[in-house]
Amino acid sequence: MGHRRLEAWVEEVRRLTEPDHVYWCDGSQAEIDRLYGEMVADGTLIRLNPEKHPNSYYFRSDVNDVARVEQRTFICSRLESDAGPTNNWADPAQMHATLEGLFRGCMRGRTLYVVPYLMGPPGSPMAKVGIELTDSPYVVASMRTMTRMGAMALDELGTDGDFSRGLHSTGHLDPAVRYISHFPDENLVMSFSSNYGGNALLGKKCFALRLASVVARKEGWLAEHMLILGLTDPQGRKTFIAAAFPSACGKTNLAMLVPSDKYLAAGWKVETVGDDIAWLKFGADGRLYGVNPEAGFFGVAPGTSEETNPNALAACRVNTIFTNVALCEDGTVWWEGLTDVPPSHCLDWKGQPWTPGSGTKAAHPNSRFTAPASQCPSISPDWEKPEGVPISAIVFGGRRSTTVPLVFEAFNWQHGTYLGATMSSEKTAAAVGDVGELRHDPMAMLPFCGYHMGDYWRHWLDVGKRGGDRMPRIFHVNWFRKDADGGYLWPGYGDNMHVLEWIAARCRGEGDYVDSPIGRVTTPDAIGFREVGVSEADAKELMSVDRDEWRADVFEREVFFRKFGDRLPQELREENDALLERLGE
Repeated sequence: MGHRRLEAWVEEVRRLTEPDHVYWCDGSQAEIDRLYGEMVADGTLIRLNPEKHPNSYYFRSDVNDVARVEQRTFICSRLESDAGPTNNWADPAQMHATLEGLFRGCMRGRTLYVVPYLMGPPGSPMAKVGIELTDSPYVVASMRTMTRMGAMALDELGTDGDFSRGLHSTGHLDPAVRYISHFPDENLVMSFSSNYGGNALLGKKCFALRLASVVARKEGWLAEHMLILGLTDPQGRKTFIAAAFPSACGKTNLAMLVPSDKYLAAGWKVETVGDDIAWLKFGADGRLYGVNPEAGFFGVAPGTSEETNPNALAACRVNTIFTNVALCEDGTVWWEGLTDVPPSHCLDWKGQPWTPGSGTKAAHPNSRFTAPASQCPSISPDWEKPEGVPISAIVFGGRRSTTVPLVFEAFNWQHGTYLGATMSSEKTAAAVGDVGELRHDPMAMLPFCGYHMGDYWRHWLDVGKRGGDRMPRIFHVNWFRKDADGGYLWPGYGDNMHVLEWIAARCRGEGDYVDSPIGRVTTPDAIGFREVGVSEADAKELMSVDRDEWRADVFEREVFFRKFGDRLPQELREENDALLERLGE
C-alpha cells in the first residue's frame, strides 16, 4: 500500500510474533462473512436465530477475562511523575522487554491480522487513524463494528500519514501475564493475554481516551469519556449536550433516551450522536464542537429492555455480537432485566445449564452487545458531520445514594471543572473491584486519563480560558439518590427529559433556579416533580443540600486532592475552600 513506516512495523511484528499468515483487512462484506464462518466452524462464535437475530453471533470470553483490569493497565511514560498517582506506571524500557518476551513467537499457528481503522467521521479534521495488529478474529469482527475499518482508513492514512499503533495477542489468557500497556511518547498500545473488549479493542479506551487524551493536551482539545446527544424542543431549537458518567451508570440509556409521552406529544426529540466517547475541539466560531470517534456501540446488556432503552434493543437486533449473555434454546439471547419473566432454562454466560432457581446470574453483570451505531433508531442526522456538533452543555454524573441533588449548575467553567474533578460514584461491574464501593472518578476519566490527572485538570482550566464566554455551561446530575428504605427517589429513564429541558433552558439563560452553596439548584416547579409522581417530600429530599454531609465531602475531597501535590491546580484548591466557606461553620 506504499506506507513505508506501516509496512516496516508490520514486518517487525511478524518477525517477533512468528504468525503462520499475515492478513491485511479491507473491511469488506466478503471478508467479514468469511471470518464469521470460520469462527462458527471452530466454535469461537455461535450463530444466533437468523429470524430473530439476523447476522448476529454469540461469544463467551474466558471466565477470568470479563472486564477491564485496571490493576493490569499501565501508563509507560518516560517519567513516572507524568503518569501521576491515579495511573499504574511502568518503566517503558522494562515494559518493552517484558512484553517482547511474551510476544516472541506467540502467534505461531495463528494469523496476524492488520486492522487499519479510522476514529472519527471520514474527512473530518478531528479524525485519527489507528492500526491494530491482532491474532484474534473476534477482535477483527468487533473492530469492524466499532470503527470505520479497512480500506477507508488506509485511504485516509495515505502514504505518509501518522497513525496510532496497537499490538494485541490473546496469548493464553493467563491473568498473571495480562498487560494493557500504553506508551504515550510512542503513540503505542501493547495488550497481551486478554480477549475482552476494553482490553482488546484497542481503538476504544486505549486509543480514543488514554492515548488521545495525551494528544489532545498537546493539540489543545479534549478527549473525554462522554456521550453526546441532541435535544430538539417544539420550536425546533437544538441543544447538543455532552455528558460524562462512569461505565454502567446510564450513559447509553441517556444517549438513546426516548422522551416520556408528554414530551413526545409536545414535539420534543432526543437524537444520539455518541454513547461513550467524545472528542471536543474548537471550531472556527470559537465554540467547542464534538464528534463521536466510534462507529458502534459496546453497550452493557443487563438492565437494557424495552422499558429502559428500546433504541438500544432495536440497534442490536441485527448485525450484532453478544458477549457473555445467556443463550436460549431457540438461538436467542437473554439477560437480567430484558424481560420480567426469565426463560425456564438456558445456558448461562459460562455455558452451564441455568434455571431461575439456580441462584446465580444467567448473564454476566458486564455482558455486552456490539452493534453498529447506524442501526440505532435515534441516531442523529448530524452524527457524522465532519466538523462535529456545537456543544452547549457538559453534564457530570455519578451513582450516589445520598448527598448529591438531582441536578445543579456550576457557577462558571472553573467551578464546573471542580465539579468534574471531585465527582465520585459507587462502583459498578464494568471494572474489577467491589461493586457499590464509593470512589473518586474525576470527569469519569479515572481509568482512562493517559497522563497526570493534575495536568489534565490544568488542561481543562486552560481550555476554558481559551474559550471564554463561548464555553459550554456545566451541570451535575444524580439519577440514583435513594430514600431511607433504599428506594430510588427519581423515576429516571424517559422522565430524565424534565432535567434535560431545564438544562437546555439554562443554556439559553432561562430556567428557574436558586443559588445554593454547591451551585445553582433547580426549583421544584422548573422540573415538574408533580407530573412524574414525585411527592413533595421526595422532591424536597431529591433537591436538598445537607450542609453537614457536604462539609464531610469537602474534607474528604481535600484529602483526595493531596495525592496530586504541587501539580494540583491552585484554582481547584481555592474552589474547595470556597465551597467550605459557603457551607458555613
